[in-house]
Amino acid sequence: MQLADCHTHTHISPDSDAPLPDMIRKAQELGLFAYAVTDHVELCRWYPQGYYHTMPRNEEDFFDYAARFEQSMAQNAVARELAQGLTFMNGIELGEPDADFGLASSICKDQRLDFVIASLHELPGKLDFYFLDYAKEDVPALLMTYFTTLLQIAEWNGFDVLGHITYPLRYIVGDAGIPVDMTQFRDIIAEIFRTVIRNGKGIELNTSGYRQTYGKPFPDAELLRLYRDLGGKLLTLGSDAHKPEDVGAGIAEGAALAKSVGFDRIAYYVRHDPCYITI
Repeated sequence: MQLADCHTHTHISPDSDAPLPDMIRKAQELGLFAYAVTDHVELCRWYPQGYYHTMPRNEEDFFDYAARFEQSMAQNAVARELAQGLTFMNGIELGEPDADFGLASSICKDQRLDFVIASLHELPGKLDFYFLDYAKEDVPALLMTYFTTLLQIAEWNGFDVLGHITYPLRYIVGDAGIPVDMTQFRDIIAEIFRTVIRNGKGIELNTSGYRQTYGKPFPDAELLRLYRDLGGKLLTLGSDAHKPEDVGAGIAEGAALAKSVGFDRIAYYVRHDPCYITI
């Protein structure tokens, strides 16, 4: 079966030190059909630190993602020459586009891009979900704010796919061990899906959860089935690899899950146009 990994990171992302040639080599060794580099572009810290008149809150508070974006575009232009045997996608993971939808739209129209994942890693005034102390958080209220913001991003519609839509569960359920009744969010998640579908966009099945304590992809089988039942057809698979050994991780399992809930193909993108692989 031919497969695609549409979500990976290199050393340009601050949470990775992976050299691009090593990532491409692993994708080639796995025999992937299509492969994307989607380094982080966090819009809430697009400008240099001085612009925000603030100090980093922790070791992950990096600024000047505008510079990282340009580094990524330059690197990925060279990557096309290295990626023999692969359909290479020059992409980004655009975090927090709600910080400035106008700026987000401008970035996404950059002619160098093939593919944009829109993600939400932190809420205004909050740390990344990775850093929150969930014993001190109102978890249902936090998640409702998260999904409400994700709906706003879906309505903005400047992306290709929404990334790892249940991302906070990685930390709330997987790491903190706090159970979450997801039925209370089913209606707003369904509205997110309807908006994505109506606008001709897609969602990502992020397989990183398979190798984390959480143990399931983002979203899980139940929500993936809901997306399909509502008419969702555009689905990408992404390992969210930050090191070569994780390239392609869980992609076969994700394809099998997608097929089990009714998908017969997965997507990858060239110049923002979806192309398909039968599964």
